[in-house]
Amino acid sequence: MNKELNPRRRFLKQLSGTLASTALMPVVANALEPRVKKIYILKKRQKRSANDRINVACIGLGIMGFGDVDTALTCNGVEFIAAADVYQGHLQKVKEVYGEGVKTTMDYQEILDNPSVDAVIIATPDHWHVPIAIAAMKKGKAVYCEKPLVHRIDEGENLIAVYRQNRVPFQVGSQWASALTMQEARKLYQEGAIGELNYAEAYYDRFNALGAWQYSIPPDASIETCDWNRFLGSAPKVPFDPIRFFRWRNYKAYGTGMAGDLFVHLFTRLHTITGSLGPEKIYTTGGLRYWKDGRDVPDVMLGLFDYPETEAHPAFNLSLRVNFVDGSGGGSQVRLVGSEGEMILGDQDITIRKKKLPKAPGYGGWDTFNTFPKATQEAFVKAYDKRYGDIKPEIIPPPEVVYQSPKDYDMRKDHFNNWFDAIRSGGTTIEDPVFGLRTAGPALAANLSQQENRIIQWDPINMQLV
Repeated sequence: MNKELNPRRRFLKQLSGTLASTALMPVVANALEPRVKKIYILKKRQKRSANDRINVACIGLGIMGFGDVDTALTCNGVEFIAAADVYQGHLQKVKEVYGEGVKTTMDYQEILDNPSVDAVIIATPDHWHVPIAIAAMKKGKAVYCEKPLVHRIDEGENLIAVYRQNRVPFQVGSQWASALTMQEARKLYQEGAIGELNYAEAYYDRFNALGAWQYSIPPDASIETCDWNRFLGSAPKVPFDPIRFFRWRNYKAYGTGMAGDLFVHLFTRLHTITGSLGPEKIYTTGGLRYWKDGRDVPDVMLGLFDYPETEAHPAFNLSLRVNFVDGSGGGSQVRLVGSEGEMILGDQDITIRKKKLPKAPGYGGWDTFNTFPKATQEAFVKAYDKRYGDIKPEIIPPPEVVYQSPKDYDMRKDHFNNWFDAIRSGGTTIEDPVFGLRTAGPALAANLSQQENRIIQWDPINMQLV
């Protein structure tokens, strides 16, 4: 690791320039009073021009599918022309919301065979992500694939190989990678805002039935309205079950549980900020504590991860938590702790709190000094004064700086615009399949650790189990 630049000095040197940069709008700023909170509103990115229309189709029109289409249509120059889903009701809803002109089908292959489709959004159950993404890339379609990128770790190598062969614009759908706050946090981290990183923690808790994936089931759900065999795909063949069909996240055969759904978001935020490639040692525990509704995945999960030293960051430890029985009401936060402060990331804000240890360690209080004989204490004080002089041992309370997104900001729109920009320019996306596997891989390894009750060794460079 390059130790030539002291992160704290670099941060202090650049802080005034950062706070006054054109990317920030000061609301409160008083540099003469370090206890006063300073708040800065981050500016939204400029609108993109759209000289070329992009025809988009969506495969999988559940909650995420409709949400993704709605967001994509807020971007300039985008047309929604086709949809595929295995429930007839979803396809009827597409017509109701987006018009009769949208072509609908229960066979996603018809979407991929349509030459008018430039790009596809894949918002299916997790076990369909890789097969459809590979087929779409081979057809030359740009791909937006919801997270997690893979359903099984061993799918990643082949998917990335196909991506490198076809080089289509590919965006993984964990929108935190594009968020204004994450990009600002990355800059602050690189400038040394919290000194040397040594620990990070993150949680994503919920406390309601819908948040715990007990989704509503339509009264017309049947083998006639649902293409059950197409839904199952490579999953084990079982009789039609509307609960499995509409609450698929609760089952390992189709989803990836709490880790695949929510650990991935937390990894995305951490890796975006630090530039990390991932952990090397993983241990996870958890279980089914409350939502005993037939699901075979936990509703409480705790993970510990060891990150090795790299050129981007020192070695540090990470703890993750997801709790679907969170009686405190739920919430989400990422916190990075360094040698000189902490960085706290909410949904739309960053808080930097500085806290430095004094150069003089002090003595007395809860200390062995009080157990010394009087003569020894006097000798200790004399030596201490000689070494530290007039340096005071008190820790100076830190200033607090807050960076906020504008109230109407939508990170998902920025994420889609990044994808559309890549389609129009032939450039790269902010969250390509390599980034996506480096967040999905450790999450799925966390599932493996919990299921097998063992520590998992992970190779973050080659993105594989050791």
